[in-house]
Amino acid sequence: MLMKILLIIYHCEVGTVKPYQLVKPVPVTLVAVRNLIQQNELPRLPVPPLRQTCELYLRALEPVVEPDELKRTKDLVEEFQRAGGVGERLQRSLEQRADCTDNWLTEWYVKAFYMDLRKPLVIFSNAALILSPVTDRDTDLGQTRCAAKVISGNLDVKALIDSGTLPVEYMGGKQLCMKQCEQLMSACQVPGLKSDSLVFYSKSTTPPKHITVVHNFQFFKLDVYDSDGTRLTVDQLCVQLDRIRNSSKQSDVEPVGILTTQNRDTWSKTYSNLIKDETNRQSVSTIESSIFTVCLDGAMPPVSNDKYHQMLHGGGSQWNSGNRWFDKSMQVICGEDGTCGLNQSHAVIDGTSKMAFINQLVKIMKNPEVIQSPSEPLPMPQKLHFNITPEIQKDIDEAKQRVDILTQNLDLSVSVFKHFGKDVLKALKLSPDAFVQMAIQLAYYRIHHQCCPTEEPVSLRRFKLGRLTAINSNTRTSVAFVKAFDDPQKQNSERVHLMKKALEEHVWNAKKASRGQAITTHLFMLKALAAEENISIPGIFTDSSFFKVFDYKLVTSQVTSKVGCTSFMASEDFNAYSMCYSTFNEQFNFTVFYLHGSKTCTNNKAANLLRAVEDAMLDMRTLLENNITLECF
Repeated sequence: MLMKILLIIYHCEVGTVKPYQLVKPVPVTLVAVRNLIQQNELPRLPVPPLRQTCELYLRALEPVVEPDELKRTKDLVEEFQRAGGVGERLQRSLEQRADCTDNWLTEWYVKAFYMDLRKPLVIFSNAALILSPVTDRDTDLGQTRCAAKVISGNLDVKALIDSGTLPVEYMGGKQLCMKQCEQLMSACQVPGLKSDSLVFYSKSTTPPKHITVVHNFQFFKLDVYDSDGTRLTVDQLCVQLDRIRNSSKQSDVEPVGILTTQNRDTWSKTYSNLIKDETNRQSVSTIESSIFTVCLDGAMPPVSNDKYHQMLHGGGSQWNSGNRWFDKSMQVICGEDGTCGLNQSHAVIDGTSKMAFINQLVKIMKNPEVIQSPSEPLPMPQKLHFNITPEIQKDIDEAKQRVDILTQNLDLSVSVFKHFGKDVLKALKLSPDAFVQMAIQLAYYRIHHQCCPTEEPVSLRRFKLGRLTAINSNTRTSVAFVKAFDDPQKQNSERVHLMKKALEEHVWNAKKASRGQAITTHLFMLKALAAEENISIPGIFTDSSFFKVFDYKLVTSQVTSKVGCTSFMASEDFNAYSMCYSTFNEQFNFTVFYLHGSKTCTNNKAANLLRAVEDAMLDMRTLLENNITLECF
């Protein structure tokens, strides 16, 4: 997703390489220290050397472009990095920016990847998560009580964030930036023509004290703090949520929230018309400024993996897609049966930071409820009203049609792979993540008989304000491995050797990227600076090779929950795969999406790829166990 978005946006307008080595996966640990102190101790993101990036870029091109095209690109790269050339000029500009900012990448990253993205937030951008039952009895509590518990837990985490005492994560002895957790609540992405804006209401002089609740497409303002600042208890929240449910039994209300599923330019125009009316403006402002939105859903369509669809997009206009406000940084979604989850903005938080938040949420929710004496009577939640003009009604009808096409075209498959987990791979001295990535490469090749650029995000949270960069899992060594694996002319010893080299290169690339040396964000930032400084775009960035290597047909992401929650996101483009996976000691969890470009297409591409990945993992393990000893790796 990361680089493909940039290709769309900008299309419209090296030192010595060290040997590879396998590394042992490093666990994340928590330490309870004050966030503000921790934040100031983090290092700044370094700027990679220009020559190193150019060398690694050419290496990344080798499995993607033809030899004659690569030769032409090498000439363009040499021209770009020559002494006194435009590459050196742009590199100096970037280094100067790095010297005077906390993070040279993050502000531009958020704007380029999210604010300038014109596709809908639903499916294309927002991520989702299913909360596992906190206790065995939770699934019997019903919608209201489960929602109240999640609301209360979120407010407890908010208290930790506000006081700067949210436990800090460490990986390999290195502190990780926790800034993103501060942005998850009291924030909203406001639509704009050509570019959106992020508003963080927690930074205002009067931070919000309310959440918004939507039931049967009707929105309510619910104050979650008493007049003296005391937070509502779970029992009090249940009373207020029941009041809302009883006040919104009418189900034929026009779903204003479905407007947030539209293309961002389309929604921006509708938004401007909508808030011309003062009542509408106040209602929208109340939703946008709320701490978060709670969605009390109705029934879902009888489809497989319905909870994944519910948390990601709501099931379509006839179900719950209008029972949302997708611009909100966080939506708590509660099904009729008490199943809860989140829909969250990627603009404010990435997967690993979200899991830090979720781990604290679930930990808190497992604590016994505090019994408090009854307080003064609670005020009635305030219903938010909208005046729907004929023009707005037309926009709502159009949004219904478009979101239905999207949801119908989304192919989804889920699997729990129980044959083995990361313990087996660690015993073989292998990186579990690299193993899965190579299995994905082999599976794709077996289906499509070709390799494709494949994105894997890499966290930059070891740096101050760090977000994400990306690596390409499709490398020279991975291509050699997948082509040899089923080749009857190859010996098993050669297959094992090629697998080892592919795994080593993937680990090396990921490790280098996590240290701030990725080529992707570096190159795109240099290109952005050329446009910013009114320099003619260098040929390296207009070359066809540049577009090919970052034209990802397969986007992958590993996000593993310590508390049993399932995190996922859908395809970021039509006719492309998205695969999310989690690694556990004895199993792997997979979620695969494929967004068809035609609504008439019924090919189960997601399920086919998932089956192929599982087969590839089994075949790779069999090859290793039958042909190597532990000392081989």
